[in-house]
Amino acid sequence: MKITMRPFGKLSDGREAVLYTITNQAGASVSLTNYGAAVTALKVPDREGKLVDVVLGCETAADQERQTASLGATPGRHANRIGKGEFILNEKHYQLCKNNGENHLHGGKEGFDKKLWNHSVQGERVVFSRLSPDGEEGYPGNLLCSVAYSLDEENQLLMEYCALSDEDTVVNLTNHSYFNLNGHDSGSVLEQELKIYSDSFTENDAGCLPTGKIILVEGTPFDFRQWKAIGQDINAVDPNLKNGSGYDHNFILDLEGEFSLCAEAFSPKTGIHMSMYTTQPGVQLYTANFLQDGQAKGKHGVFYGRREGFCLEAQHWPNAMAHKNFPTVVLRAGELYQHMTAYAFSIGK
Repeated sequence: MKITMRPFGKLSDGREAVLYTITNQAGASVSLTNYGAAVTALKVPDREGKLVDVVLGCETAADQERQTASLGATPGRHANRIGKGEFILNEKHYQLCKNNGENHLHGGKEGFDKKLWNHSVQGERVVFSRLSPDGEEGYPGNLLCSVAYSLDEENQLLMEYCALSDEDTVVNLTNHSYFNLNGHDSGSVLEQELKIYSDSFTENDAGCLPTGKIILVEGTPFDFRQWKAIGQDINAVDPNLKNGSGYDHNFILDLEGEFSLCAEAFSPKTGIHMSMYTTQPGVQLYTANFLQDGQAKGKHGVFYGRREGFCLEAQHWPNAMAHKNFPTVVLRAGELYQHMTAYAFSIGK
């Protein structure tokens, strides 16, 4: 295993970001920047042995800063949506900014995906860490958090999350990589195939905010229990698809904290197969419905557009503070938040 580091360029305030690349003996690699603790490239072999970059990403820190799609980043302190940007914790009301219509999304105006993280190499892992101070974006407690990335010889990318707070707070960390198993610059992902090990999902309202109702996938466009193309049902007449302009929904996982297989994806074109494992209770499928042409300048001058990537974000359920039947996102003072997610790549189903 080889780990290298080089400059990634300057941010608008003059600070410099770095880029790490982890390369295994077979030549597969992942590139990571401390700006947003983000994955910028992930190269794995296709059926002919050619390396294919399967994530959307940026070439420079400036481009990473300008894009607003959280490409490859670690959103936080609370990924996904909080209704009306508010919650009550220990009988105290907290008001966060509303940066997604009437809702709070991915940690606010300047969430973790817009922060320059501390960085280090620990063995064969690249570790990003930061202290989120009490009151940052309206959240209570000083939160020390980290995400460690590693790539093994079997082409598995592992992400390990840890967080610790000195006050009760809310935490929901994930990775926001956009995958395209045909290659980051290859256009639509609608012909790529997906399988999700979930019998139900959380209903969304018109603002993509969970209402609290849980819906069985059977008989709906959300049934991915067997392999099907991402685009097969994406334009079906369904209120949840309409509310999300496609898939932007939390699928419920029954893992009970065990590190288990939760989803798979496959490209008939390249033969690349991806298996996803996590300890989290949910996975958000997002089909880049709001990724507009010109919004995100990617690698090699490419501008990424709508439905040119798909996200499988392992996380706690969105808007959990408003629904007692959802797994809690409360992290008590002194307790350790600890989760793992992995994406493993191979050839064929």
